[in-house]
Amino acid sequence: MKRLCFILACIALLSTVYAQTKIDFWYAFSDANRSGWIQERMDEFNAQLSAAGKPYMIVGERKGSYPETQQAAVLAARQGNPPHLVQLYEVGSQIAVDSGIFMPVIELGDFDTSDYIAPVLNYYTIGGKVNSIPFNSSSPIVYANKSLMDAAGVTAVPTTYNELLAACDAAAAAGVLTADVKCFGVSLNGWFVEQWVAEQGATLVNNDNGRSGRATEVLLTSDAVRNVFNWFKTLNDKGYYTYTGKLEDWDGSDAIFTNGKVLFHITSTADLVNITRAVGTSFELVTGMLPIVDGTERNGVVIGGASIWLVRDHPVEELTVARDFVLYMTNAENMVSWHKATGYYPVRNSSVDLLRAEGWFTEFPNASTAFDQLLGTIPSTATGGALMGTFQATRTIVEEALQKVLAGASVDAALAEAKKLADAALAEYNANF
Repeated sequence: MKRLCFILACIALLSTVYAQTKIDFWYAFSDANRSGWIQERMDEFNAQLSAAGKPYMIVGERKGSYPETQQAAVLAARQGNPPHLVQLYEVGSQIAVDSGIFMPVIELGDFDTSDYIAPVLNYYTIGGKVNSIPFNSSSPIVYANKSLMDAAGVTAVPTTYNELLAACDAAAAAGVLTADVKCFGVSLNGWFVEQWVAEQGATLVNNDNGRSGRATEVLLTSDAVRNVFNWFKTLNDKGYYTYTGKLEDWDGSDAIFTNGKVLFHITSTADLVNITRAVGTSFELVTGMLPIVDGTERNGVVIGGASIWLVRDHPVEELTVARDFVLYMTNAENMVSWHKATGYYPVRNSSVDLLRAEGWFTEFPNASTAFDQLLGTIPSTATGGALMGTFQATRTIVEEALQKVLAGASVDAALAEAKKLADAALAEYNANF
């Protein structure tokens, strides 16, 4: 009799488990640190659902890179089997809106935006609506080898283009630069060009960066873009610039720096923890704000990273649970944990307050640079970031143009060709709408 009761209890338990409705969350992170953090938050939230007797379970799945995750979501929706939540990178926002498969989170109601850092929320506010919930936000900063700076007699991390060039000249004169050690490194990535355009208060596409109307022109021959390309050309011509030779080789570029082969390196705040660990005690690491074009005012940076979007065509009850999970994952305390684990910004002002109150920035001063840069950003159409359906393709076009300049092509010729290609791709995309 006892055995029968035990079997019946197990059957009842299994029935309860299988009766749970899955809330599918698709994301792009592959490394154990970030995906493991997400899994911990899912486990915690699922335990809360179970304790409350709610028949739902958040189930996460890594779907590939950012573009692959977005493509998978759109395909799944067309096939009638979409997930509930998708992590989309910032430059996929126009495609997300155009696809029609996503629901602006504000339409679900009860979404308080007052605690979000303004430049972060600014990016994901499209057509007057907050479309997605900010999650992993980042921007580029300078990572500097203080030990090499000291040897070169450079006392501060450069804050402008000319200051960085002067620091490189000083390093060369001091004999710090060699065949193996260069002055400046950054992966060849269109994201950095976009940041420097925004820092100059300029837009990347027309129609107020695609925010007052659909973008129809990519402004690649603007003075702002030309300033960036000319700076790279000067650095390269002087033998100061180094990269792996590959486009968007984040890891390779980071390795050049962490191996002590470059004085100044620019990459995402999201790499702060990994780079700090990789450097260890091999040299002193310091950080600085993104250097800007001389003679311009610092406007701030465009948010990189990703946000979480709700997918339509699910019951409201399921979407509500999905949204509540993301709000839990991104609450003030969890965003503090996320920042410490990765280096990404916490997206809430209250999280920054918590970090300050506990003395985090005193304990880890290199982390304060990113916050000073972000909180000093002036919300505008420039720093709000561009919206266009061909953003990924445009990045590649920009990267290939810059690579041609590094190989000897003129800046004007490379940018004219890049603009022609980018405009043609954008026109072809827009023809569908």
